Amino acid sequence: MDSRSKAKIWAKNAERLKKRIRHIKAPVGMIGSKAKKETKFKQGWREFGGKRIFYRSKWEANFGRFLQWQKEQGLIKEWLHEPQTFWFEGVRRGCVTYLPDFKVTYQDDRHEWVEVKGWMDPKSKTKISRFRKYFPKESLRIVGSTWYKSNNHKLSVLIPGWEKG
Repeated sequence: MDSRSKAKIWAKNAERLKKRIRHIKAPVGMIGSKAKKETKFKQGWREFGGKRIFYRSKWEANFGRFLQWQKEQGLIKEWLHEPQTFWFEGVRRGCVTYLPDFKVTYQDDRHEWVEVKGWMDPKSKTKISRFRKYFPKESLRIVGSTWYKSNNHKLSVLIPGWEKG
């Protein structure tokens, strides 16, 4: 591989990395006096409940904290983050797979899938619609902005590490 090809690959990867981290703000003390007072991470790695997981949003991470809190209270048996991809057999165009955010297993061993959504874009609607069509025996709960906004304050007081905002 010549140096021009290597430079192109490096530039392409650097551009991808910039896109992934451009909206992440630094926590206090990380970038001198210009750092924000409060951490404003959206996507990134979080660790709680003995699990280190890459979450795609603050809401998703907080819902994980909520599930861990429920597990510690004995309200649920287990929770997993993105454990299974569902394939839509026969679909050739558009959304052919769906990866729910969480699988929650209750004390009686029944389970449900949970999707945390701040807003519903057309692609997400299609995935959810196809999931319900192709997997009618599976239970899917959507946790949207209404649930999050109505529970954000009380859970931030109750659950350690809750990211406000």
